[in-house]
Amino acid sequence: MADNLVLTDHDAIRDWAAARMGSPAVVDVSPQAGIQPELRIVFDQAAYEDQDRPERPPNAGGYELVEWDEWFELFDAAELALVVPPERPGSLDSTHEFIRRDET
Repeated sequence: MADNLVLTDHDAIRDWAAARMGSPAVVDVSPQAGIQPELRIVFDQAAYEDQDRPERPPNAGGYELVEWDEWFELFDAAELALVVPPERPGSLDSTHEFIRRDET
């Protein structure tokens, strides 16, 4: 666990996600729409499932795919960091965790 990488650089995060077919997403976890977004990175086929859903009312559950610029605005505003396992040859582990930057 001690050898995990802590990423805050936008390009490094985007590259890490792209290598694993990850896409930025947001889940609204507040009782009112757009008040308390929770960041996610969705992988593989899950990244495409959102596009097939009809328009949903706010707080209907599930995630919404967003552009990286919007995702990084929320990421930086919340002063988050992304913790990922180190690269291992032949393996693309998509395990990740969000922490506050002051916890690094």
